[in-house]
Amino acid sequence: MRKLSYYISLSIDGFIAGPDDEVDFFPGSDEYMAWMVADYGDALPSHGRMQLGIADAPLTRFDTIVMGRRTYDPALQLGITSPYSHLRQYVVSGSLEQTDAAVTMIADDPVEAVRALKAEDSPLDIYLAGGGRLAGQLLDEIDELVIKRYPVVAGDGLPAFGPDFSPTVFALDAVRSFEGGNVVEWYSRTPYAA
Repeated sequence: MRKLSYYISLSIDGFIAGPDDEVDFFPGSDEYMAWMVADYGDALPSHGRMQLGIADAPLTRFDTIVMGRRTYDPALQLGITSPYSHLRQYVVSGSLEQTDAAVTMIADDPVEAVRALKAEDSPLDIYLAGGGRLAGQLLDEIDELVIKRYPVVAGDGLPAFGPDFSPTVFALDAVRSFEGGNVVEWYSRTPYAA
């Protein structure tokens, strides 16, 4: 069975975006950006992969993306209906109409849909791009957290999980620090045994 990996940017105080979906306040060093491209290039939008010259690079980590409506909306506002054309794309929305044949809408039960995706026979995993409300709904299905922590306090914004109180234990597997203060933390579903 393949993993659902929540690969997400996070401020020091736990926000994935500002109150109006801002993400331009997340700083990153050249070293950090090079790491993201080399190790998690699959998670970059297709236009970003094209600009970086890796549009045709083979997929190494993910072959599927699941995202909520608010995560999908910025691309739609730019007229991009298939923002991750190099991946199989799923958007969870109860109100959005079909926008592109390459994007599958999940209108009903995202948990059931993700379970079906996880049961598929594939060597690559599923990228959960957000948002926080969807991550909260799928919390019991998340196998791995890859938290890209940025050295900034947002003060307010969209939490990484929400809105329900649901304490869930993950085990810290690794931490990597970068110049400029960026830190990446990897957690697995396996709870810590004291």
